[in-house]
Amino acid sequence: MIYTVTFNPAIDYVVRMDRFNKGEVNRTQSEEIQFGGKGINVSTVLTNLGVKSCALGFLAGFTGKAIEDGLKKIGVETDFIHLGNGMTRINVKLKADCESEINGQGPEISQQALDQLFEKLDCLKPGDILVLAGSIPSSMPDDIYQQILKRLSDKNMTIAVDAIKDLLLNVLEYHPFLIKPNQDELEGLFQVKMSTKEEMFAYAKQLQKMGACSVLISLGGNGALLLTEHGEQMQLDAPKGKVRNAVGAGDSMVAGFLAGYMEHASYGEAFRTAVAAGSASAFSEHLATRAEIEQILPLLLDSYQIQ
Repeated sequence: MIYTVTFNPAIDYVVRMDRFNKGEVNRTQSEEIQFGGKGINVSTVLTNLGVKSCALGFLAGFTGKAIEDGLKKIGVETDFIHLGNGMTRINVKLKADCESEINGQGPEISQQALDQLFEKLDCLKPGDILVLAGSIPSSMPDDIYQQILKRLSDKNMTIAVDAIKDLLLNVLEYHPFLIKPNQDELEGLFQVKMSTKEEMFAYAKQLQKMGACSVLISLGGNGALLLTEHGEQMQLDAPKGKVRNAVGAGDSMVAGFLAGYMEHASYGEAFRTAVAAGSASAFSEHLATRAEIEQILPLLLDSYQIQ
C-alpha cells in the first residue's frame, strides 16, 4: 500500500484572463478549482494509474471538507486528521499576461494533531510505501520529516521524499528509496550552479554518499536524469508538447516512478513512466490521466539512454 503525507494541503483557485490590470476591477475568462498539495497530487495520479494509495495529512474548516469530498469523488482513499480550528488554505493562481500566485498560510497544527498522525503512521507495515512531499506549515517542527523516518526506521518500508533544503538533507541518513530534486533544488542543496548533466550526476552521487538510494532529477523541458542505487546513469529527453500547467508535474513524476517500479520492478520502466506522467500533467490543465500517460510512453523509447 502506498501512503502519502501532505502537511499543508490547499485549494488552488486558478483564474485566467488575457491581462491583469493592477488597481482595477478585472474580469476572468475562466476559473477552475484544483485540490492541491504535493502528496495529494501523488495520490491523485496514482489513482488515475489504477494504483491504490491513501492520502494522509491535516485538513480544517469548510475548505478541508471540500478537498476530502473532492478526492473521494475521484476515487482517492483518504485518512486525514481534521483540525478543530482554522481552515485549509486557498491559493490563488493568476494566469494572465504574467503569472502570479497568492498562497494562503494554512491552519496551525498542534502537537496533539501531530501525535494523531504518528499513531496512523505506526500502523504502517513492512513493505508499505510512504511518500513525504512538500513544505510544512510554520507551526510544525523543522525536523518533522526526520522524526517520522526515525520512528519508522525499523519497519523495512520504502520511502520516497520530495522536499527541499534541510527537510531533504536531514532524512538522507534513513536511506530513502527515491528522492526527486529538480535542477534548481539540486543547485540550492549545494549552493552551486550546474550547466551540464555530468555535473548534476556528480552531485547526485554526493546525495547517494549521504544516504539516498536513487536520485531522480527533473529538468522541465530538458527531460530528466536518474541515478539508480546501482550507479546506473539514465537520461530521457522531454517529449515535445505545449506546456499548459507545470504545477503538479514533479509530483506526477514521483507517482509515475512508483507505479512503474511496482509494475515492472525495473528502474528503466519506472523512469520512463515518471517522465511520461510528468509530461502528461505539464501538457494538460489537470493532473495526468492513465490514457494521457500511455499516449506519451511510446514517444520516449527512442530517447532513452543509459550509461
